[in-house]
Amino acid sequence: MIKLASMVTLYKPTKDNIKNIENYIDSVDKIYVFDNTDGVDNSKMLPKSKKIVYITEKENKGIAYSMNECAKRAIDDGYKYLLTMDQDSRMNSDIIKNMLSFLENTKEKKIGLISPYQDINSNDDLGDNEYDDVIEMMTSGNIISLDAYTKIGGFKSWLFIDCVDTDYCMNLHKHGYKVLRLNKIIMKHDLGNLEVHRLFNKEYPCYNHNPMRRYYIVRNNLYIYDMYHDIYPEYCDRLIRIQKGQIKRIIAFEKNKFNKLKMMYKGYRDHKKGIKGKLI
Repeated sequence: MIKLASMVTLYKPTKDNIKNIENYIDSVDKIYVFDNTDGVDNSKMLPKSKKIVYITEKENKGIAYSMNECAKRAIDDGYKYLLTMDQDSRMNSDIIKNMLSFLENTKEKKIGLISPYQDINSNDDLGDNEYDDVIEMMTSGNIISLDAYTKIGGFKSWLFIDCVDTDYCMNLHKHGYKVLRLNKIIMKHDLGNLEVHRLFNKEYPCYNHNPMRRYYIVRNNLYIYDMYHDIYPEYCDRLIRIQKGQIKRIIAFEKNKFNKLKMMYKGYRDHKKGIKGKLI
């Protein structure tokens, strides 16, 4: 039977975020909790359990850094697989049990990551395939192979936030690993501040990211383009088209337009300058 560790990154957690951890704690052998909250120790908020390992450097080190620290600890503790979770995601025991069953019984080789189908739009047509090898999956809800993690060099800490999952999946493929989406195992996933606006009988999803997130999204998508365009030209071109489309949607529908556009331009300029890591 596969022993499974889990990790979750906290940032100014709420009581609901902690309840999410309680939702899957019985289905894993250990949980590494990395707290990115600046200057605060939130350990007393966590459930009382020997399974929990609380880690903090009392500053925001970014999602990629926290995932690397948790993965390294899991490797040191002898684990081969790590469940990666966001603080605002819920994962029930049946999903974890079914994912582990797939890993134990599949004949597929060189699996770098498996993920449930992350249901954002319940109208999606899943088709008949039990699973598909996909270009990328969102971080939350994945089980990653720690052997593959080691081979590809882990997550790129200099991305800080945004595109960390895109890079990781593409890097797995680059090294010959599979990224498998399990279509029959479904995990509901909510996208924070998503709003859908209608204009001339067309729908325009708006994510309402704050200006800082807009900076990282633009900058890091451009780095993704640089690193992987030779492998995934159409997909990388699409990522850039999406960013251009977001400019129009911000202007048309979102608040705080000037600051968002200003930070997007800064992200573009910083990419040109080769600036990486946390924006100081």
